[in-house]
Amino acid sequence: MKLFEYEAKQLFCEAGIPVPVSQVIENTGQLDKALSVSGLPCILKSQVLTGGRGKAGLIKIAQTAEEAHKIAAELFARPENVLRILVEQAVTIQSEIYLSITADPVSGCAMIMGCAEGGIDIEEISVKTPEKIIREFVNVNTGLQSFQINDFIWRLGLRSDTFKQACKVVAHLYHVFIKYDAELAEINPLFVTPAGLIAGDGKLIIDDNSMFRQTAFELSRDKFDSDMEYEAALDGIPYLQFDGDISLMCAGAGLTNTVYDLINYEGGTVANYLEFGGPNYTKAGRAMELCLKNKSKVILIVTFGTIARADVMAADIVKAIEELKPDRPIIACIRGTGEEAACETLKKAGLDYITDTEEAVRRAIAVNRE
Repeated sequence: MKLFEYEAKQLFCEAGIPVPVSQVIENTGQLDKALSVSGLPCILKSQVLTGGRGKAGLIKIAQTAEEAHKIAAELFARPENVLRILVEQAVTIQSEIYLSITADPVSGCAMIMGCAEGGIDIEEISVKTPEKIIREFVNVNTGLQSFQINDFIWRLGLRSDTFKQACKVVAHLYHVFIKYDAELAEINPLFVTPAGLIAGDGKLIIDDNSMFRQTAFELSRDKFDSDMEYEAALDGIPYLQFDGDISLMCAGAGLTNTVYDLINYEGGTVANYLEFGGPNYTKAGRAMELCLKNKSKVILIVTFGTIARADVMAADIVKAIEELKPDRPIIACIRGTGEEAACETLKKAGLDYITDTEEAVRRAIAVNRE
């Protein structure tokens, strides 16, 4: 679950990380009150869950109240569906630092990353000069130790008062990362100002599997790009929205990536990805209902299940077809445990039983082009 910048910064502030004075508005009528808090000049920051906001023109500076009103009106009218704007105090920036904490899948540790050259070009730095990015690995069982913080900040090249302040920011950010079961806690940029370090931006992604414990946060429509993504999240079904013609119901991220590539290589396009495996393999009805809300031309079901049994999925798919009466073709390639019974079930329902993924993809694209 991704949090908006203003939500992340609120948690940062509560943890002791300095943030600029700011206020969130939901319409231009609230702007004058926000300006009385932030002062001028100010930064108007669109609250959307996408990266590259600065380069996309979703973050702008205003020198006067009149200019702030004009910019706010423009941002609220953007096609990115801007529902909130963070009106933030402009600060004097001497330099920028990148700082983040995430989970390292190889070591199982928390990985702290930093770069003395933060800001919007950090992705370019990671490609062209990756040696500038400093890493520190933390055993989550023993926790972040003081010597690790000191070593990390020293290797970043920070000294004197900035060194001391940065040590505190790292300690506080790690506290946020652990307390909120985060997949990512990021400050980019962390401003170096005459008044000290200030979090210029904030990103916090909470592990969906911890939501039963993180009861302070609730899924809300504004955190999703489409109604289908929101509805799927409420049902615990991973879902990604695209704008193509073929709806995907697949089991497993690896298989899904393969199917996605095959569709692309064959000249097709994907309308959505829906995770039909794991704990969701008995949810064929709900899964198909979500796919049917797309403007796709065909639904392609590709699975290879061991624990997620093929015979169960096939039976549920047939039941879903009978109940929902889909207005577009269904192409199914269901393999794995119980596939013999799955074959019989699909054949009795009048569906072709396909055992080759590439053939299923080509069949879906051919149907789509008819």
